[in-house]
Amino acid sequence: MGMFDAIGIASTGLTVHRKWLDAISDNIANVNTVKPMSESAFQARYIEVQEGQGVSGVYVKGATYGSAQGRVTYDPENPEADKNGYVRMPDIDLSTQMSDLIMAQRGYQANAAVVDRAKDMYQAGLEIGRS
Repeated sequence: MGMFDAIGIASTGLTVHRKWLDAISDNIANVNTVKPMSESAFQARYIEVQEGQGVSGVYVKGATYGSAQGRVTYDPENPEADKNGYVRMPDIDLSTQMSDLIMAQRGYQANAAVVDRAKDMYQAGLEIGRS
């Protein structure tokens, strides 16, 4: 591990947490998206992460998606309802998404703080070298 690896490692964490935040906000924004029974429900997106192969840090491996079946809800007043009054709603638990949002925000903040502290440390090292 080299002297300047802290910023590189923290930047991989920043990228992962940013993508996680993007997925969560998309899920939250679509929690009430209604689809007719003839279509698939909005599918929540979940980010898969893995450690770096041969390098330090973490990386987004891919994404998995929630159920296309969703939740079948009786809502006869909805314009998307079928003749029996049913619509498809996403199978998204808002409380879980909000908990994940807090964790992703804290992770992003922690990695940003590491970058900031490492920058300060490297700056101090340069100042010592100038003296």
